[in-house]
Amino acid sequence: MVLYRRSKDLGTVVLSLNATGEALCVDFFKRADASFGFEEYRRDVESAEGWFPIGFFSDLRFQTLDQAKSDAMGRVAWLEAET
Repeated sequence: MVLYRRSKDLGTVVLSLNATGEALCVDFFKRADASFGFEEYRRDVESAEGWFPIGFFSDLRFQTLDQAKSDAMGRVAWLEAET
C-alpha cells in the first residue's frame, strides 16, 4: 500500500475544505517560516490507499491565509462551488 504525503509534512494544517462526497479536499497550512500554502488532494473512497496530491500547489507561498484561499479559489475548479 502506498501512503502519500499530506499537508502535515508541509506545516500545520489550519483549514481543510472537503468537496461533496469527500473524495477531494484542499488543505491550507502554515509553515515554520510563517508563510501559508495549500494543496489539493484526492482519495479513492473504495480503497485504503489514502490521500494523494493532485494539484501540486504546495510550493506556492503566501503571506496570509486569505491570500492562499483567494489563490486556491482560482486554481481549484470545485472549490468555489463548495464554499
